[in-house]
Amino acid sequence: MSESCNHDCASCSANCESREQESLIAELNPNARVKKVYAVVSGKGGVGKSTVTSMLAVAMQKRGYQAAILDADITGPSIPKAFHLDHADVMEDVGLLPARSESGIEVMSVNLLLENETDPVLWRGPILAGAVKQFWTDVVWENVDYMFVDMPPGTGDVPLTVFQSLPIDGIILVTSPQDLVSMVVAKAVRMAEMMKLPIVGIIENYSWLTCPDCGRKINVFGRSHVEEMAKQYNLGILARLPIDAQVAELMDAGKADQIDTEPMDSAIDVIIEQDGSSELNH
Repeated sequence: MSESCNHDCASCSANCESREQESLIAELNPNARVKKVYAVVSGKGGVGKSTVTSMLAVAMQKRGYQAAILDADITGPSIPKAFHLDHADVMEDVGLLPARSESGIEVMSVNLLLENETDPVLWRGPILAGAVKQFWTDVVWENVDYMFVDMPPGTGDVPLTVFQSLPIDGIILVTSPQDLVSMVVAKAVRMAEMMKLPIVGIIENYSWLTCPDCGRKINVFGRSHVEEMAKQYNLGILARLPIDAQVAELMDAGKADQIDTEPMDSAIDVIIEQDGSSELNH
């Protein structure tokens, strides 16, 4: 740092060690209010991330907090169908209004803006990322206590944009018992470290199937490795969710609000305890 430094980095072109890093966090719509934001992440597809995101929001809503879901999976949006939502309204000079589920969960997804929900979104990476950013800057989120961002799988443009543009309070990793998932989790953990974002813990989905005849737990995907992964990366296990045909049926029928979220109670406890109820003035 130069002796003549006035600490005004905006007017200086020097690349010194003390140079302040410019924040890339996008400004929330001035008419919106969001207190806490959690990204629900999986390194690969097919682990039930959208189901987990929906259950987290439903469980939080049942606790009396206002929950919201920002569907950042632009090319594979499934949240609107899970809650039987088909459109979002636009308030002139104010912004987009999120759709509301049966229980009052606020939702924004690209499928709420398409004329036909089956229309493919054929956009390149930067445009996809820009759309997700607009879901933060242009949507009038109303007094949201907890927002859960349903992330696309992988570590591409959209996750990078979410991590840089949204004030993420923590990452929730979703995994399955398959052995190959350990490598995928390692990538997700490493990305969180590079972005300097805290990981709240791991939720293992598809942990077991309960035999309807004898009640025995069947490890459909083989032996779970979640405890080994949690120990390796010093992470807590937030929940272990079984394969539940009723959950799948309710999601397909657009009745996610009716899912039994008791298996998610431990995860919700950790999130609320981490934030502190007094901080949310709830």
